[in-house]
Amino acid sequence: MADEEPVDQKKYLEEGCKPKCVKQLRAYEACVKRIEGDESGHKHCTGQYFDYWACIDKCCTDSILEIEIIEGQCCVTLASCGAVLS
Repeated sequence: MADEEPVDQKKYLEEGCKPKCVKQLRAYEACVKRIEGDESGHKHCTGQYFDYWACIDKCCTDSILEIEIIEGQCCVTLASCGAVLS
């Protein structure tokens, strides 16, 4: 078992979060279509692109960590294993 390569869970988390960020994806796609014929190079969709990935990142973070208030203290719970960090 020690010889196995670790699997990066990030891509699986991102795929699971994409359906929750459809609104941001549609805004990005609409922007790309809107500026399709721009020859000047001044128009871009960077904001919409970052909004989309920020949504996915937040969803992934929420999937991994749960913030709880326990007896007046803020604790971070690793959702995947149930461990509590304070």
